[in-house]
Amino acid sequence: MTSALLNTNAGAVAPETSFAPPVRTKTVGILAGMGPAAGVDFARLFVQASEQWLRAHGQPVRDQSFPEHWIAQVPVVDRTQALRDPWAPQPLEGLATALQRLATLGANAAAMSCNTAHAWHAALQERVPALELLHIATETAAELRRRGIGRAALLATQGTYAMGLYDDALASRGIECVLPSAQAREWLMEGIYDGVKAGDLPLARRRFADVGLQLRAEHGDLPLVMACTEIPLAMPDAPEAEGWTLIDPSEILATALARRAYGDAA
Repeated sequence: MTSALLNTNAGAVAPETSFAPPVRTKTVGILAGMGPAAGVDFARLFVQASEQWLRAHGQPVRDQSFPEHWIAQVPVVDRTQALRDPWAPQPLEGLATALQRLATLGANAAAMSCNTAHAWHAALQERVPALELLHIATETAAELRRRGIGRAALLATQGTYAMGLYDDALASRGIECVLPSAQAREWLMEGIYDGVKAGDLPLARRRFADVGLQLRAEHGDLPLVMACTEIPLAMPDAPEAEGWTLIDPSEILATALARRAYGDAA
């Protein structure tokens, strides 16, 4: 008895399929781990931004159309503590090592999913010149100006406030930066550390809502820039935040990284 392979498609007509040429992309990287949940959320925002780019440019949304991207989810010492205390463990070496890994993997551009870590942006770019390290405040200021926003409140960590991360970037675009009170800043830190980072999202929502309510009572209805990657993980879900204009710099940065991946000019 002989056996034979059967061609079950014999005589069948191939379906009409349009094979579009592959979308050309560049490899990019995400420097995460600050905190881990924020890094995972940034990856989600990047994929979302990539899908939006594809649709906006009339490209098919399929697995093969998304850019190659590497995520370095690495433990990094506390950035705010490092800025407050020069004798505390410093994050530069760990960040530089992780960024170099991304460059070695072929990343042409990278983004850090942490606002406070941008205190070391210039040093990191100098250490790893092989890739472009995007700057979250620069990208955010440009997007606010594009939207016609001339005044916004900044919600951030004490470290971000201390180094004035957003001040110059916003001022260069003619945007007034409204800062919360000392009490509100303590609420923010509680919401970030005891809330999101510790897994207590109800606490985080309450504290972030308290900040927003105080700012709106003192300054009116103005956009709130959530300039810490933990804040967007809780604040939008606070009942009090319904109807507020919340700006997510992580979403803006992820969109900028997607543009780099598809070869768009900065």
